[in-house]
Amino acid sequence: MTAEELSRLPERTCRSELVRGALRELPFGNAEHGALIMRVAIPLGAYVMSHKLGVVFGAETGFVLTRRPDTVLAPDVAYVRNERIPAAGLPTTFWEGAPDFAVEVVSPSDTYVEVEEKVASWLELGTRMVWVVNPKRRTVTVHRPQQTPSTFAISDTLDGEDVISGFRLPVSTIFS
Repeated sequence: MTAEELSRLPERTCRSELVRGALRELPFGNAEHGALIMRVAIPLGAYVMSHKLGVVFGAETGFVLTRRPDTVLAPDVAYVRNERIPAAGLPTTFWEGAPDFAVEVVSPSDTYVEVEEKVASWLELGTRMVWVVNPKRRTVTVHRPQQTPSTFAISDTLDGEDVISGFRLPVSTIFS
């Protein structure tokens, strides 16, 4: 299946991603999952908008990571810096390429292998930083290309580093 065929599918009873041309159906997230997404997306979006840094995308936004075979993944939260926004405006189709920053919230149906595969895909194909929010452990693991991941606990504060300069988010805010 191609990204274009995926975009033309009728509404389904579950979410879908495309991995190397194969449709992968994902169950809808539970209430906790959705709340955790928003506890990252709202402060991130407010910061990015107030500093005019780029665009924050919510869950379900598809990013085409590879072609032939096509891979289209949808992080729970994503950010693309201004320099990468087309002059004509945001596309009305999937975003071609990886976001600069992605957040994956581990859902009850996720396996650690699936999450690790997604993180690896994001990083290999251009994402500069990925946060993995783990509700069971109440931690956030920060992944960067060619760097050892760092895990932050409830008493720590996350930093946007050079990807979202100046953005800081206490881990406790995510799990409050």
